[in-house]
Amino acid sequence: MNVQVSSIAERPDRLRAVFEMADTWPEFVTNDPVGGACYGRIPAELPEYVLFAEDQHGEIVAHAFSVPFALDADGRGALPARGWDEVLLWAFADLRRGTRPDTVSAISVTIAPHAQGRGLSAVMLAAMRDNARAHGFREVVAPVRPSAKHREPRTPITEYAHRVRPDGLPEDPWLRVHARAGARIDSIAPASMTVGAPLADWRRWTGLPFDTTGDVEVPGALVPVRCEAERGYGVYVEPNVWMRHAL
Repeated sequence: MNVQVSSIAERPDRLRAVFEMADTWPEFVTNDPVGGACYGRIPAELPEYVLFAEDQHGEIVAHAFSVPFALDADGRGALPARGWDEVLLWAFADLRRGTRPDTVSAISVTIAPHAQGRGLSAVMLAAMRDNARAHGFREVVAPVRPSAKHREPRTPITEYAHRVRPDGLPEDPWLRVHARAGARIDSIAPASMTVGAPLADWRRWTGLPFDTTGDVEVPGALVPVRCEAERGYGVYVEPNVWMRHAL
């Protein structure tokens, strides 16, 4: 698919269209409280790390968000077990304190529903890598949400992440895109995103009854959601796979 990739720093006039682009994220994922607090700050405070792709008609068909952070800051050094949530908190803490970043983390790559299956995920990942390199970074890391894991919510993430095809590439399609770009698996982030909410919210988000205590398999969820019927809430703790891209 022939597209033009730009950053919000270059084209601030396209920010509204970026946020209005349709996507296929499950509703509960968009209710992660850390994401709710931080995601919208990325284009406002780090616009050079928000990329978008326009087709030949000027329609936005994909976007990619990333953040710079200091992996080698005191008390860090290893990619966090709390994955996506933690790296967002680190990035904005570093920005507030004036800590010099040394690494870029991918936050999201989103493709418009009608443009999926045309190789845009790889295009946006490459653009993110190129953007980090242009800003002087030597590494991009990514808390990857395996795209087919939701089909096997009870399979342990460690087992799933390390499955490979006969050609040695990961079995999961999104992990495979990263591997083809040169990334390697670093570690598992067992609690990358946590969404806790009243059961009324879970019923609205999923259309499921959530009336019995136990693990509930939810469409789009990588692992079951824990329902505590007597206490009136449900908790989803999503695992991701940390992958490292040397530039």
